[in-house]
Amino acid sequence: MKPTLVLVGRPNVGKSTLFNRLTRSRDAIVADLPGLTRDRHYGHGKLGKKPYLVVDTGGFEPLVKDGILHEMARQTEQAIAEADAVIFVVDGRTGLTPHDKEIANKLRCIDRPVFVAVNKAEGMNHGMVEAEFHELGLGEPNAVSAAHGEGVRGLVDLALAGFPEPDEEEEKSDAVRVAIVGRPNVGKSTLINTLLGEERVIAFDAPGTTRDSIEIDFERGGRQYVLIDTAGMRKRGKVFESIEKFSVVKTLQAIEDANVVILMVDAQADVSEQDAHIADFIVQSGRALVVAVNKWDGLGSYVREQTRLTLQRKLKFLDFAKFHFISARDNIGLESLFRSVDGAFAAAMTKMSTPRLARVLADAVAKQAPPKHGVFRPKPRYAHQGGSNPPIIVVHGNAVDQIGDSYRRYLEHTFREAFKLQGTPLRIQFVTSKNPFADKERK
Repeated sequence: MKPTLVLVGRPNVGKSTLFNRLTRSRDAIVADLPGLTRDRHYGHGKLGKKPYLVVDTGGFEPLVKDGILHEMARQTEQAIAEADAVIFVVDGRTGLTPHDKEIANKLRCIDRPVFVAVNKAEGMNHGMVEAEFHELGLGEPNAVSAAHGEGVRGLVDLALAGFPEPDEEEEKSDAVRVAIVGRPNVGKSTLINTLLGEERVIAFDAPGTTRDSIEIDFERGGRQYVLIDTAGMRKRGKVFESIEKFSVVKTLQAIEDANVVILMVDAQADVSEQDAHIADFIVQSGRALVVAVNKWDGLGSYVREQTRLTLQRKLKFLDFAKFHFISARDNIGLESLFRSVDGAFAAAMTKMSTPRLARVLADAVAKQAPPKHGVFRPKPRYAHQGGSNPPIIVVHGNAVDQIGDSYRRYLEHTFREAFKLQGTPLRIQFVTSKNPFADKERK
């Protein structure tokens, strides 16, 4: 099993920068602003033949008793409880602070090895920058620069020294990646916490609580998943903070990296243009999709009927996706929601044989031929599969590049019904056969 290294420290000491360095990624948002990271953020790293799991945490405020800072502190304490080793990150340029001492008092009480990383030490005398942090009583401080990579390898070597090398390489994960997206405050974090049965991510009664995309390993019914909690996406004109702009970018990246996307809509709020914009981006990205209409339990029968009609009207282009009416807080409808997630993933990854594709195409053309384009009628000849997630069907024939959108939709509907491709967008590409006599002179 991989050892888990947890990064702990007060706000803005460089934990997320160190996380990105240890995972060789840019998964954690980094900016010169305290309090940016709020939830636990997991990533994978490897030093030599030793793989490890690294956990980024929010700024640790152990003495705060309420509000968002208290929730962040709870997340950090849960991460420490899961740790095999703790890396306590401090700021070498600011020096030792009372806040650092408060955190050190907490860490001295745990039964995990703690390693002090004196960050931002580039260009400084390491002996001098480390000296005052001996006062913390947590062993020998280690001067590092997360931004430049100085001293990081030695720190990780030290943290992993007590863990054996694995016998063989771990197989690549075949977990289904499920991104949960939607507007702010629709219940995305609540859904994840209910699925996991614990307060894994902060679910606070204020929009914008989640800022980063958080990946969480999850098992359900013997199947492995990676749940991705994302920041709420508001209208472009309402995104003022630069950090929120980063969060939107991370959400878009999470959609593109996912296998299946759960689009969450608030049943107790009007279905807005922003919901449609988010849905359109998911479709354009080609991701499999399930729509979860949350907070359904608090509505009367008349309002429910009106909400269904509004959804049908404003999200009509999502007719290939299944809609589920759920309560994330009360665990209502989540079983069928995940059955649809599995079905959408299976549809997105389906393999379609060329002979059957050709038969379905021939039957569709026999039933309804493409309309003429000028004096010529396009003639689809055969089809084959060109890719998965989303499924791509390549249709070859004469003048098929002149086929219009209405006939494309007809073919898409035909293929979708024949291969039961519910829950995933479908791409159809037309390739016109070259006329072998086009370049020859008439004799």
